[in-house]
Amino acid sequence: MAITPTPKIWMDGRMVDWDDARIHVLTHTLHYGCGVFEGIRAYPTAGGPAVFRLSEHITRLLRSAKIFMIDVPFTHGQLVEATLDVVRASGLDACYIRPIVYLGYGEMGLNPLPCPVNVSIATWPWGSYLGDEGVARGVRMKISSWRRHDPNTLPPAAKGTGMYINSSMAKIEALKAGYDEAILLSPQGYVSECTGENLFMVKDGRILTPPVSAGALEGITQASVSTIAEDLGYRVEQSNILRSDLYLADEAFLTGTAAEVVPIRSVDDRQVGTGDPGQITTQIQQSYFAAVRGQTERYKDWLHHVR
Repeated sequence: MAITPTPKIWMDGRMVDWDDARIHVLTHTLHYGCGVFEGIRAYPTAGGPAVFRLSEHITRLLRSAKIFMIDVPFTHGQLVEATLDVVRASGLDACYIRPIVYLGYGEMGLNPLPCPVNVSIATWPWGSYLGDEGVARGVRMKISSWRRHDPNTLPPAAKGTGMYINSSMAKIEALKAGYDEAILLSPQGYVSECTGENLFMVKDGRILTPPVSAGALEGITQASVSTIAEDLGYRVEQSNILRSDLYLADEAFLTGTAAEVVPIRSVDDRQVGTGDPGQITTQIQQSYFAAVRGQTERYKDWLHHVR
């Protein structure tokens, strides 16, 4: 999905024109993949555009940087305000937001510690990551031959830039085989996560999602959906899941900022449930979309209004 330019990008404390947001070819992160980022969305509400769980996303960005020993030269509050400024400058009611912390030009080699730390925030209009059809009818999934990395190889608690090569390899494999998305297993053989989303399955009325010990990133949409599901009266558990559990699930769905809430129609050509979005998945999906648009009073503190 092509990126649509917007007027401004925030770079290291100042707004620059979209076409002037450039970095040097010898930028350290470009060569070694050492950086951290977030994906955030703003939605239209009755009170104007609002950013969903902005504070939590910036907190995770800074925690990811801490894991990689990157000293971010901006505070949580400054990054929150910068994000709001970028959304205001875009003039959009709904958009995707990408903050990134990267190591800049000036040092080369595998020691990242002397490198300058740069921060940028961009935003652009972006529709459903897995397509409107996927949101409405569900997606076809494939268990990837590529494993999620071991937590002592790369820390899955961090949302690191170079770490997503793992996800890209799984994504390419799935798309070339005719599927919509891939599911990665942990080195121990348990379901970990999708290429950029967390996963949930429903069995006998219970909702299960893999724990962080299986290598899953602790998702902000995942946490939001868990709260919504429990408020709807369902029991949500973190539990190790085998691939065969997905084949026999009554329902399954994935969650993420870009993907939002998407039903899973099949896994490895095994139909999940009836093959159509299930009742619990549909309830959660509808409640989530109401929450992000400010239509549910109990979740209004999840929204950070731009104006």
